[in-house]
Amino acid sequence: MCEEIGKIRSGFYRDWSVIAFLAWFSAGMVTLPRGCALGLAMSIVYGGFSSTMACKHVEKLMCTGAKYIRNRRIEAFHSDAILYHSSKESHEELVHLDWYENAFPEMMKLTRLLKNVDLIDGRLVNIRDDSIIIDDRIERKMYNFKSLVRVYIGSPSVQKTVKANMAAVSVGEGEPFVCFSKPSEREPMIVNSLTKVSNILNISAQQRKLIRATISPQVTHHRILIRTLEEVLNGLKPELDYLNNQCPSKGVHLGQQVVSNCLKFLYNTAFSSDPDSTSWMRLVPAKKVQSSCSQKWEDVLEMFNDLIECLKTEDWLLDHVVKLEAMKEGLSQIKDVLIDKSIGYKEARLQESLVQKKLSKILGYPSKCLFTLLLYYLYGHVRDIEVDLCGGFYSSGNDKFCLCMGRILTSDEERMIWSGVRHLDRALELFKFIWETSGNKGILDLQGHLWCVGVESRMITYKGKMFFIHGISL
Repeated sequence: MCEEIGKIRSGFYRDWSVIAFLAWFSAGMVTLPRGCALGLAMSIVYGGFSSTMACKHVEKLMCTGAKYIRNRRIEAFHSDAILYHSSKESHEELVHLDWYENAFPEMMKLTRLLKNVDLIDGRLVNIRDDSIIIDDRIERKMYNFKSLVRVYIGSPSVQKTVKANMAAVSVGEGEPFVCFSKPSEREPMIVNSLTKVSNILNISAQQRKLIRATISPQVTHHRILIRTLEEVLNGLKPELDYLNNQCPSKGVHLGQQVVSNCLKFLYNTAFSSDPDSTSWMRLVPAKKVQSSCSQKWEDVLEMFNDLIECLKTEDWLLDHVVKLEAMKEGLSQIKDVLIDKSIGYKEARLQESLVQKKLSKILGYPSKCLFTLLLYYLYGHVRDIEVDLCGGFYSSGNDKFCLCMGRILTSDEERMIWSGVRHLDRALELFKFIWETSGNKGILDLQGHLWCVGVESRMITYKGKMFFIHGISL
């Protein structure tokens, strides 16, 4: 949508955008706040239907209610146009029943177009072969589809289905709670910090101190840091190669060189912390190297700074830049520590210990660097976890709690369903890990909910968790 608004600003289709919006308005497909409607009317009446003036109001209205204004893939552009989400308070009143009837055929059409394509943590993936898809057009269709479904889940028919599915597994356990009934529970979510996880789970300040004290020494280990940095760079490398082939630029070309040099530097200079190795197995360097010539983490920090500078204007790579910035936070704290194989085994182990000590002491609870290290420690990857529907955290009494999250699928093929289940399981497990590390004694039940257009509802179990597959129909 940002790209479309840019075209409106430039006059690319200034006149037809106003006419189209007026057609939506007159057909009752768009309900406007009083002030916005008045402003649009004044632009038309008193401005002699000035497309420039009216377009300003259209642009403003198209942005109204957007909850997540972000650059392309940086945090998964989940902004919903006024056609879908007009205001948080009066959301349900603004969606008429006939809107659902009009939206359903569009969802069916998009389901067919996007079959076998999934959006996993900000990347379009072909489920058949797990290949990455880089296509702006498909990406826009995917976000449009998920925006439509997100609103459609609030329809009476879908809510009735959810209640029936929940009641079927809650027989004899009292009145079941209903999740995803509120607009706020159907918002997308990027899980990108310990603070966000803890806020959802109502983790106290004292418990957060305990969590940080527990995980920091584990995730700041020298070996984890090296592997995390390599994962960040290796994730960036293929996209730089693709962009350099499709639309080469100076920044992308320089970025390729920096990534290559940084990976080579880490491989050649970073000493390995093999816990099974002993001192007599490590050779002492034949020649004593002067400390002034020894490599330091500052060299890696400089390369990350150069990389950020090269890529900060490349919209498609902004999510990678966020990760580079996150790791820069940690690198800046250890820039004076040596990183050189030639310094000998004992000195190397001392420097490794110093890295761990500095990072575990300085990286605070909200730190994006600490969270990225935790992601690699738990899953072996560094991409923030994206959830289509944030769901909610509910108390059912007697120290029993339930965490629900949701995902939107484009087909009911088994490969697609299990991909969605595993993705939700990873998100739920992260919350469970923080819950248990906090010392909470309550029982936390984890539930995943998946929606697909035109399928039969069913329930499956995966790793002891319940995953509900809800069909969407008229």
